[in-house]
Amino acid sequence: MQVAITAQGNDLAAATDPRFGRCQYFVIADTEKGTFTAVANDNLAAGGGAGVATAQVLVNRGVEVVLTGNVGPNALRVLQGAGIKVYSTPASTVQAALQQWQAGGAAPLSQANVGSHFGMGRGGRR
Repeated sequence: MQVAITAQGNDLAAATDPRFGRCQYFVIADTEKGTFTAVANDNLAAGGGAGVATAQVLVNRGVEVVLTGNVGPNALRVLQGAGIKVYSTPASTVQAALQQWQAGGAAPLSQANVGSHFGMGRGGRR
């Protein structure tokens, strides 16, 4: 299973990034193979639509689960439309987030937990 975790760095020890669409990286763990790949988020500085564009990247990569702090309504709609399950986690590192999810401790999101444009600037708009 491909699990994408929003991250501030490119490895399992990296701090998680609470933003989805404007996170610095995604660390994608293959839970069956026990491997991971770091992917820089090219939508980090997008003027608008970062969440939707980022969600589409993960859809195209075959991700099945996303672990993040916050996700807006448009990105969540794209992810859910593709059958990707989204979980909110306050874990401090990528590895801790993955372990929390594997232990059933991450909270599934059925609706956005921030407004559109949340990740823009310092704190974003709501």
